Amino acid sequence: MRREGKSAGGIPTVAPPAPLVVEPERGLVMDRLREFLDVVKEQGHATGNFLGLLHVLIGRRIATTEGEDVSKGLSWRDVSSLLKKVRWDREAVRELGLDPDSLSPRDRQRYWYQAIAQAGVDSSAAVTAGDRLARAVAFAYDIGPAPRSV
Repeated sequence: MRREGKSAGGIPTVAPPAPLVVEPERGLVMDRLREFLDVVKEQGHATGNFLGLLHVLIGRRIATTEGEDVSKGLSWRDVSSLLKKVRWDREAVRELGLDPDSLSPRDRQRYWYQAIAQAGVDSSAAVTAGDRLARAVAFAYDIGPAPRSV
């Protein structure tokens, strides 16, 4: 935003524009996350380890083995949106001890958000499951350590 004014001599002045902060495009980040989810799904690493997948998506850094960042952790809302966009199998919540019919049936983003809220993604079981997933995908992705609890 430019601000105009007058200098002491009455000459009009214009402030220079604010520098632009360049961040990775959100679409590019989501594309990389979709690729990650595709690998996890195709290799069968999510089957029986859905809690670990949620834990990794929410609380851990994910990078390619070449060091390219994929994610530095997502909010619950972003994870639920991502699972909706990739059309993750809604039956996966059974692994969390949840009944799919007890969650929001019409709004898929809300469905996943409710599942995450009830999953215990900060539990020791989630940390263990996240470590298991990290080892399973180590051929293509480097998943950082679990966040430390306060």
